Amino acid sequence: MEIHKGYVEHIVFRNPDNGYSVFQLVSEEEELTCVGTFPVLTEGEFLQVGGTRREHPLYGDQLQVEQSEVLAPEDEVAVERYLGSGAVKGVGAALAARIVRRFKGDTFRIMEEEPERLAEIKGISERKAREIAEQMEEKRELRQAMMYLTQYGISLPLAVKIYKQYGERTYQIMQENPYRLAEDISGVGFKTADEIAERIGIHADSDYRIRSGILYVLQQASMDGHTCLPMEQLLARTAELLGVEASAVEVQTKNLCMDRKLVLKESTAGTLAFYSRYYYMELNAAKMLHDLKLECVMEEEQILKKLQKVESQLHTKLDEMQRRAVVESVRNGLLILTGGPGTGKTTTINAIIRYFETEDMEILLAAPTGRAAKRMTEATGYEAVTIHRLLEPSGNPSEDRDQAAFERNEEHPLEADLVIIDEMSMVDIFLMHSLLRAVCAGTRLILVGDIHQLPSVGPGCVLKDMILSEAYPVVMLEKIFRQASQSDIIVNAHKINRGEKVSLDNKSRDFFFLKRKDPNVILRVVLALVQDKLPRYVNAKSFDIQVLTPMRKGTLGVEHLNEILQRYLNPPAADKTEKETLRGLFREGDKVMQIKNNYQIEWEAKNRFGMAIDKGTGIFNGDMGIITRIDALQETMEVLFDEYRTVNYSFAQLDELELAYAVTIHKSQGSEYPAVVIPLLTGPRMLLNRNLLYTAVTRARFCVTLVGSEQTFETMIENVSEQTRYSGLLERIREVESFEQE
Repeated sequence: MEIHKGYVEHIVFRNPDNGYSVFQLVSEEEELTCVGTFPVLTEGEFLQVGGTRREHPLYGDQLQVEQSEVLAPEDEVAVERYLGSGAVKGVGAALAARIVRRFKGDTFRIMEEEPERLAEIKGISERKAREIAEQMEEKRELRQAMMYLTQYGISLPLAVKIYKQYGERTYQIMQENPYRLAEDISGVGFKTADEIAERIGIHADSDYRIRSGILYVLQQASMDGHTCLPMEQLLARTAELLGVEASAVEVQTKNLCMDRKLVLKESTAGTLAFYSRYYYMELNAAKMLHDLKLECVMEEEQILKKLQKVESQLHTKLDEMQRRAVVESVRNGLLILTGGPGTGKTTTINAIIRYFETEDMEILLAAPTGRAAKRMTEATGYEAVTIHRLLEPSGNPSEDRDQAAFERNEEHPLEADLVIIDEMSMVDIFLMHSLLRAVCAGTRLILVGDIHQLPSVGPGCVLKDMILSEAYPVVMLEKIFRQASQSDIIVNAHKINRGEKVSLDNKSRDFFFLKRKDPNVILRVVLALVQDKLPRYVNAKSFDIQVLTPMRKGTLGVEHLNEILQRYLNPPAADKTEKETLRGLFREGDKVMQIKNNYQIEWEAKNRFGMAIDKGTGIFNGDMGIITRIDALQETMEVLFDEYRTVNYSFAQLDELELAYAVTIHKSQGSEYPAVVIPLLTGPRMLLNRNLLYTAVTRARFCVTLVGSEQTFETMIENVSEQTRYSGLLERIREVESFEQE
């Protein structure tokens, strides 16, 4: 290892998120380019660095710094250089020279121990002297905190986050209750906090540890779609996780209830335990839904008379249930419209829009994903946006880090007479709660969705619970219209939903089943379909053909399929930069998907000349894009979403992305593709059910091709069991309705 001592002359690049820096170090022997991670780095600082020299193919000779130490400047010239570099805000080169001329080699001691003496210098007031002293103290404290935290194996980026959160309280919190990190700091989970606590010496049966473990189990349950858990499950899961007795866990549930972090409610399923924010979110949603449920007294005959004119304008004839939907939308402040593919939901929405247009009403349309919003726009001729964009993300962190902070809320509601939301089965309790806050009483809200689709990826069963509550008007469309009945995709989707046998004789023009039993053969067939056969058949690009699979792991799981498809659809090339990550390899030209909501990340839309024409914040779970550029020096990756939004990710943010040549059927919700390929062979019975198969098949516009076992296909149709999802919205709706009636 080479050791060098010198001052930082110029910082070439610095990533403030993780401290990764490239800078020029001037020593007595030479000028070095240094690369490494530094919690604090300022031009003019005097450093001792140790590392290994490497020859970078683009940037030449570099020292990869493995250890570093900030030293006190060794002479007056070095002190003046440091102060004049801008390291201390408000001190420039001229003022630095005057300070050093006055105090000479005693300058640093004076600044740290007797800062009031700085006021002796012309141009420095007592106030400015205090500010300079505070800056020196902050930098010294930050370095000490970094050294303290990193001794417990805490990474530098996390150490910076911890110090920013707690400041001088860092030491006390780390010694008493490091589990606070899991509650207060984004990106820190229970397991990370638990590892830190173990290194610090916190006992395994600590009250803090058990409480944090309980909340962690509920957070993990929310990732499986639950807003609560039966008490027995919570106690058992927490006891197993922590290696303690269930009785010790039960004691702490009571303490968490007293701290208002946990809510216990009796229900038909026994005692349910809620993370308090989920409970109050469902309760508030139920109350806001009740407030929207206003009735508008209007004669049905009068409505139908106006509707006849609308039908004439649209050159269509609505059936009885479609007319009923329009009538109910006029008479009620809240309406749920549900039905499968081909049952005329779009025609009904168009009729509702035209009806309210004749009343000169302001109408807003939205859907959960960009793809769903684009499809809604194409189907109605009216601009639809994502629900997130409708609510206008503020770009600021929310008090609840699982949620966005939106500009639109009860204080700044949506300016509309009618709001229509499509693909409601995808909407979780977080997004529903935010939407309801922005819709004021008197605005009509129409929720459209297919109750037979998979539930939302996020927690809750919003659409299902609302329908089961029987508290709101619901119109269910069931008739398959003639044009739709000519599509075997639609006909077979309804057969699957009813549990009927589907013909697999491949005489269809848009629904095919290729029977294969060997997983490796299935892989080759899937590749041939995506790479060659289907693009020609549906007149689309290979990247537009989507592979959908039930599972993440295994030969036919998302991870392995993406590895294979990447190799053949976007092979390595000399002009394609790559980046290896914990999730795998990213390459320029790859198809990727955002896998978590990021409300703060900025995007920019450019015209063909590269000029910015639109800007915004927020990229959301399920958004798909193409990697357009990887910059190894600046550690950034550029992704183009929806063919117009460009986002720059730092390498530290790449855990938010994964390859998307293949995605799980759950992740495909709300999307529609020219053609889908569905490999089916084996898997857990609870996963391979009718609900999942129905969702997969209905993602295709022109062609569905299933490859695999006929027996698995038939078993999925017969398997009506759905994974149990625990939520409390249904109970909260009934409670609110009962209370309001009394």
